[in-house]
Amino acid sequence: MEPIITLTEKCRKCYSCVRSCPVKAIKVDKSYTEIIFERCIGCGNCLNNCPQKAKIVTDKVAVTERLLASGQPVIAVLGCSFPAFFHNVSPGRLVAGLKRLGFAEVHEGAYGAELVAPLYAEVMEMTAVPLISSHCPTVVDLIERHYPKLLRNLVGVVSPMVAMGRFLKGALGPEAKVVYLSSCIAGKFEMAAEETRGAIDIVLTYRELDGIFRSRSLALATLGEEPFDGIEPHLGRLFPISEGTFKAFSIATDPLDSEIVTAEGEFNVMGLIRDLAAGRITPRIADLRFCYDACIGGPGKNRELTGLYKRNLVISHFKKEDVPYRTAPHYLAPHPPLSLSRTFSSKFARLGTPKGSDVTKILHATNKYTQNDELNCRACGYRTCREYAVAVYQGLANMEMCLPYNLQQLEEDRGRLIQKYELAQRELDRAYGDEFIVGADRKTLEVLDLIKQVGPTPTTVLIRGESGTGKELTARAIHRYSKRNDKPLVTVNCTTLTDSLLESELFGHKKGAFTGAIVEKKGLFEAADGGTIFLDEIGDITPKLQAELLRVLDTGEVRPVGGTHAKVVDVRLIAATNKNLEAGVKEGWFREDLYYRLNVFTITMPPLRSRVESIPLLAHHFLEKASAKLNKKIVGIEERALRAMVRYPWSGNIREMQNIIERASVLTHDDIIRLDNLPSTFAENYADLPVEKSDSHGSFQATRERHVGRVEKNLIQRYLVEAGGNVSKAAQFANIPRRTFYRLLDKHGLRGREVKALLNANRGEDV
Repeated sequence: MEPIITLTEKCRKCYSCVRSCPVKAIKVDKSYTEIIFERCIGCGNCLNNCPQKAKIVTDKVAVTERLLASGQPVIAVLGCSFPAFFHNVSPGRLVAGLKRLGFAEVHEGAYGAELVAPLYAEVMEMTAVPLISSHCPTVVDLIERHYPKLLRNLVGVVSPMVAMGRFLKGALGPEAKVVYLSSCIAGKFEMAAEETRGAIDIVLTYRELDGIFRSRSLALATLGEEPFDGIEPHLGRLFPISEGTFKAFSIATDPLDSEIVTAEGEFNVMGLIRDLAAGRITPRIADLRFCYDACIGGPGKNRELTGLYKRNLVISHFKKEDVPYRTAPHYLAPHPPLSLSRTFSSKFARLGTPKGSDVTKILHATNKYTQNDELNCRACGYRTCREYAVAVYQGLANMEMCLPYNLQQLEEDRGRLIQKYELAQRELDRAYGDEFIVGADRKTLEVLDLIKQVGPTPTTVLIRGESGTGKELTARAIHRYSKRNDKPLVTVNCTTLTDSLLESELFGHKKGAFTGAIVEKKGLFEAADGGTIFLDEIGDITPKLQAELLRVLDTGEVRPVGGTHAKVVDVRLIAATNKNLEAGVKEGWFREDLYYRLNVFTITMPPLRSRVESIPLLAHHFLEKASAKLNKKIVGIEERALRAMVRYPWSGNIREMQNIIERASVLTHDDIIRLDNLPSTFAENYADLPVEKSDSHGSFQATRERHVGRVEKNLIQRYLVEAGGNVSKAAQFANIPRRTFYRLLDKHGLRGREVKALLNANRGEDV
């Protein structure tokens, strides 16, 4: 398993890890970023800089716990920097805590620095090329993976960690298990490297060790002192601080000396590596540590303390003369010489090198055509736009990472969305703009008056009436008159979904809440936030859903199925039913409290059979819609058919009429809907309707057209007179769209002087 993993569900692609990675070992996937371990140097920057904590160290705690419980001898080695992390407890109590966990022995890793010190002195005497220290695994990986040209400059000696592992296994046998405790993430990489594999079995960070203490409820401060095992180090304890390497290796330094140099921190190390690779400097030895403040500033450092304070803690431990120690005889006995040398190999992962034309093509794809377009804002994580283009070519980055390009795309998308919205709005206006409640009868006018009164308020509305009376149309009209008409109107037919599916539709669900819930879904109440939700046939929902709906109405909060947190929504509710809710309350299938919560303002839609005065207007309205829908010119309905419609009971109400008119429009062979085009029920039941005498001087069709036209013209004139010549108001009185009214005016020649003459005549003036 890789030492660092990505929690893909937490990653938000903020590119912090890309920006902080010194070698750009991060690949951007479609939904998350992932580490390219062939390029990674284990510096831990991605861990420390991820705001979502999506990058984490692979958990080795469970493996350690199993190892301690196995009965095998397990040796703990505390890295040189441990005093800077466990600053609130003495070394003896820390040893006691480790032994309570089950470790057989506890050693100081500082002794490893003293083991490799003679080899450094030997290599410096024998080698003429500039040397680079090899005790920092991040520096070693940096050179092996990115600067293989400098492999020959690396000191061929293992790190103090590996030296300790080889020393302990040489003294105790290869079956002994060694757990190294450190602040260094790169140690986890080094442990698994081919050249150093087997020396250390597990590397834990100080944070992971502290977590084990907490999980076991071990209060270190309450424990008694216990001694370290092994050989007590001296100068090696200074190894983790700035210039401590040379102190531990007994190498004299001079600030004015350019032969022995040291560099700490990413910026300084990267610069010195580049200088060495370019041959600009040729020191005798360069001691490099990738972390600022040397090893006490590693990724697993204690963030509460300053670098100076941690340095003082390490120096204080070095100066102590009372650190308890118990050295077993087998550590002092002579042993075969340890092999502390190592080799290095090129692990350079060569990526494709783009041509200039490839870079230009990628830059153009992100709208960068001139040098001024290359903002080099570094939001993508790369220093320049050209570096980013190279990364795109190499598959490390993608187009979505360019912030200026994304902002341009968002602005363009916004413009396109505005255009689409306006187009959609026009289409909706055209589709629903004609959806006025047509009718001039008293009951229809009463409904219109109620809609206009309740529309601008936030009041819950219950629309009652038989099926097909236009309850949804009324809900749309209320929404259009409301102050929420710029927000969505969400309609739900409660009879079309099962109980569980309807609950999921209304309130949403969490991923895995039930079988088939493979993704999280937002509910319709949340989708209608700020607008209106229309629940049709609300009398059909189950008592369980009635209780949930009541809770939403009372609290204004919805909780997704399978969720634990509620979301506040601002939604106006309009409900409709064709059932007797009062009977439902008495019979127990409808909650009384919900009934009173819904029945705040009621609008009862009259059935069509009680609106016979409006049947001719409705018939002509639906005829016009059917004509447009079928792209078929139909100019009218014969009088006999209209009279049959007036006497028909219309059990399906307006919906039935609309369907019958559309069917008749399909069946008619000319531009008139006749009685024969209506269903046979009309012809059978109304065959005895009296027929008016036709004009003896004209055909039947001409007589019919004159008659229909005369009635239609008289109606239009009446509405014009009532509106004082205002066409918009006359159309409202007629409850037909203004465009339709204008077409009727043109049809009957009622424009200009004719309208003025009509109004004058109505006032008794001379024409």
